[in-house]
Amino acid sequence: MRRRVVVTGAGWVTPMGSDIEAVWKRILNGESGVGYTTLFDASRFPTKISAEVRGWDISEVGEDPARWKYQGRHTLFAVGAAKKAVADSGLDLNRIDPTRLGVYLGSGEGGQDFDRFTQMMVAALDGSRVDLAKFTRKGLEILNPVAEMEQEPNMPAGHLASLFNAQGPNVNCLTACAASSQAIGEAAELIRRNEADVMLSGGAHSMIHPFGVTGFNLLTALSTRNDEPQKASRPFDRLRDGFVLGEGAAMVVLEELEHAKARGAKILGEIVGYGSTADAFRITDTHPEGRGAIACMRMALKDAGVDRVDYINAHGTSTQVNDRVETIASKAVFGEEAYRIPMSSTKSMMGHLIAAAGASELIICLLAIRDNVLPPTINYEYPDPECDLDYVPNFARPQRCDVVLSNSFGFGGQNISLIARRFTG
Repeated sequence: MRRRVVVTGAGWVTPMGSDIEAVWKRILNGESGVGYTTLFDASRFPTKISAEVRGWDISEVGEDPARWKYQGRHTLFAVGAAKKAVADSGLDLNRIDPTRLGVYLGSGEGGQDFDRFTQMMVAALDGSRVDLAKFTRKGLEILNPVAEMEQEPNMPAGHLASLFNAQGPNVNCLTACAASSQAIGEAAELIRRNEADVMLSGGAHSMIHPFGVTGFNLLTALSTRNDEPQKASRPFDRLRDGFVLGEGAAMVVLEELEHAKARGAKILGEIVGYGSTADAFRITDTHPEGRGAIACMRMALKDAGVDRVDYINAHGTSTQVNDRVETIASKAVFGEEAYRIPMSSTKSMMGHLIAAAGASELIICLLAIRDNVLPPTINYEYPDPECDLDYVPNFARPQRCDVVLSNSFGFGGQNISLIARRFTG
C-alpha cells in the first residue's frame, strides 16, 4: 500500500491579503485584489493594472527586513507564506528528523532590477546605438552581485531549507502557470515513495515589472480593461480579453498520514490524485481540442480512484482560448456530468499569480471542503455559448464538498491536475 499524504498547514501572501481566514472571507464576498499598478510607472503600457501585494512586510512573520534587503520579492513572499504554513501545521522542527524534511517549490523570478538596467543603457548610448563595452563597464560598476543572484528562481527553495533546517530533498521546478501545482504533486510523490515524511511545498512569483508586463503585452495575453480594474479578470465571460497579472506566494505542509497522526496534527485534507501531461503543441497555446488537459484530468482521477468530483477550481485565466478549451476538456472527461459539476475561477478575484497560482488555488479548494461552500467566479455578466458550464457566477454557493479537482495549465503546454478530498480517518 502506498503511503497517504495529508495537508497539515497552509499559508500565503496574496494580492488580497496574507491571513488565510481574512482572504477566504473576501473571496466568498466576491471582492477583488486588482488595481492600478504602482510597482513601476505603467502609464505608457497597454496594461496599466495588476494584482499587487500591497501593504505587506516580511516583519509580519518575525523577520528583520534588513536581513532580506538583497532578496527578490519572490523570496520575501515565499518566506512569509512558508513561515505561516509551518506555524499553522504545529510542527516542532526540533522533534523531527531533518533529513526527512524537504522543500519542493514551483517558483519563478522575483522581479528585475529595471532601474539599474536603465542606468546601464543610458550610460552606454552612443547616438542611436548601445556601446556594449560601456554597457558592461557600467554594469560592473553599479550591479550588486548578491542582489542579481537572488533573482534566480531556485533561491527561495534554498532559503527555506536553511530557515527550517530541511536537509531532505530540495527542488524547484518552473513550469510557468503550472509550477506550484506540479511541485505539490511531485512533493506528494516523494512522501508516497518514502523518500520524505514532511515536505514544504508551493510556489512564489513576481512578474509585475516592465520586462514581465512587456512580454505578456506582446503576447496579447493581458487584459487592457484599464478603466475598470476590478472587472478586468472575467473568466468564461464572453467579453473576457486576457488575464490580470498578479504576484505572491502560497505554501502547504504535506505530511505522511501516520507521521501527522502520531503528533496529533490537524488535517486540512488529503492529496489523493495527481496528473501531469504536456500538450506537445505550441509553446504559447493550449491544444485546441484540450488533449493534454483531458489526459491530465483523467490521470488524476485514476490516481485518486474516483470518477467524479464535487467541485473544480478551474485554471480559468480569462483568456479566450484557455477558458474555451478548459470547458471542452471538462466535457470530454465528465460527459453530461460536467454540466452538474460546479467550476469556478478564483483568478477573477486574485489575479493570476503565475507560478504561485496553483498552490493558492489548492488552499482555496481545501477551504471549500472545510466549510462546504464554493467560491464564485466574479464578473460573469455575458454568457459565452462556447463556455456553457456552471461557473458559480458572481456569488459563493453553500454546497457539500468532499472531493475537489484543481487544474493548472501553463505556457509550454504543461498541464497539472490535483485532487484533494476531505480526510475521514
